[in-house]
Amino acid sequence: MFVGRSEQLELMEALWRKPKASLVTCRGRRRIGKSTLVEEFARRSRARLLRFEGLAPRRGTTNDVQLAEFASQLALQTREPEFRFRNWTEAFSVLAEKLPGTGRIVILLDEISWMGKFDPDFPGRLKIAWDRFFHGRKDLVVVLCGSVSAWIAENILENTAFVGRDSLDIVLPELTLAQCRAFWGRRDARVPAREKFDILSVTGGIPKYLEDIDPSLSAEENIRRLCFLPTGPLFREFDAAFADVFGPTASGKKNLLRALSEGGLTASETARKTGTAANGMLSRTLNELVLAGFLAADAGINPETGRPCGRTVYRLRDNYTRFYLKYIEPHAESIKAGAFRFVSLGQLPGWSAMLGLQFENLVLANIPQLLPLLGFNRTLLLSAAPWRNARTANGRGCQIDLLLQAPRSVCVVEIKRKAEIGENVADEVQAKVAALGTPRGITIRTALVYEGSLSPRIEADGYFDFLVPAERLFEA
Repeated sequence: MFVGRSEQLELMEALWRKPKASLVTCRGRRRIGKSTLVEEFARRSRARLLRFEGLAPRRGTTNDVQLAEFASQLALQTREPEFRFRNWTEAFSVLAEKLPGTGRIVILLDEISWMGKFDPDFPGRLKIAWDRFFHGRKDLVVVLCGSVSAWIAENILENTAFVGRDSLDIVLPELTLAQCRAFWGRRDARVPAREKFDILSVTGGIPKYLEDIDPSLSAEENIRRLCFLPTGPLFREFDAAFADVFGPTASGKKNLLRALSEGGLTASETARKTGTAANGMLSRTLNELVLAGFLAADAGINPETGRPCGRTVYRLRDNYTRFYLKYIEPHAESIKAGAFRFVSLGQLPGWSAMLGLQFENLVLANIPQLLPLLGFNRTLLLSAAPWRNARTANGRGCQIDLLLQAPRSVCVVEIKRKAEIGENVADEVQAKVAALGTPRGITIRTALVYEGSLSPRIEADGYFDFLVPAERLFEA
């Protein structure tokens, strides 16, 4: 099924109005639906789609192997004899020759980093091919797509040879909670919000993972089937996908994610926790994980001064990755032995607390949909991110789930998921507000985004400016 992506499709559709060809880059996490988006764009545009996918690097893979695979895919799609290419310039030249003479055409070069991995001149050859063979043609869109977003950024978007040539850069986000409802189909109205949150806290808004859920089963049974059986797709997904995206560097990057699964850290804190050097290599690696969609880099504004805080806190933003590292990987041997085949997951130690942290991460992934519910739909927002400060102006530490900052106000947002939410949550937030510290003239508002049964005293007390049941995010 195809869900959402109307904004991206609208931007791509506008490209047909150009008098010449368009070059598009499409980046995003693996399984996010990049190729599916391009296929849907071609279908809605009634365009001929020619798709070429690079081979995942394996032992023995060479540039000649990639060229041979490209030739094979070209022959299958054009019904022409299979060519033997000496280099990528020749391969792209023949592709241009075999394009239909009329009509709209979409060329998708999928997993472009794999395709060009073994030729250091690949970006240059691609640039030559674009200028000579494709750019002057009307009704042509060439899409460069891949899970290794850092490669696209470095070799295309930040490459001076391509300056002014790319027409559109799409960074594909997760589906919103409202869009995720489509995967429950006609059962959606009968499935309570809590069950949906349980599943989405594990999968996030990743379309491929949501396609694997069975709406007729309970959330617990879906999670057990997907994650805690030896044949479960989400039990096997992480290592295979991570190795495909990052290759030989996968192990080191996984260690960084493991360290960040406990909470946000600065680069120097990450270095200390992992025993690595706090140098340019670490910063580059963290940036690669940000570009790949695994991490978020939160900088923002210091609420005490109203100026940029001067430090970046990295946090694990991907729900599935966090769940895998915290709850699947530690039990991997037991899962392989079939120990979870008949287990009730709710009886596992720390299960409720773990789902609470996953829920918080899920809400943070849907900040744009949350803002109108907190009165920020027409307000200039300077920063929206978790806030952590070990030492504040008044000497007390402060950790806030989400801090929204506008020019004249801030909003302290508490995110809570518990079966019963008592009135003590107001005292907890009041202590955070007292420890926060803000310049004079700044209004402080408070909000509680919750999933669970709320004590009547909370609303009666009137401490919170906004009380937002999380299920409203399914409507945003």
